[in-house]
Amino acid sequence: MEGTIKIKLVRSPICTPEKHKRVVKGLGLRKVNQVVERPDTPVFRGMVKKVPHLLSVVE
Repeated sequence: MEGTIKIKLVRSPICTPEKHKRVVKGLGLRKVNQVVERPDTPVFRGMVKKVPHLLSVVE
């Protein structure tokens, strides 16, 4: 797994558990529809899998 993945925040984490908010913040996402580019590593893939209802991977 090399390169980068683009992660987009598609729903607000306002009414979600604190752990979900920390995952979103850890990815560097603050606003809805914001897209960030992160290394395509198992660490970031795992973070995305924790909150699939809030994020989407942009290809």
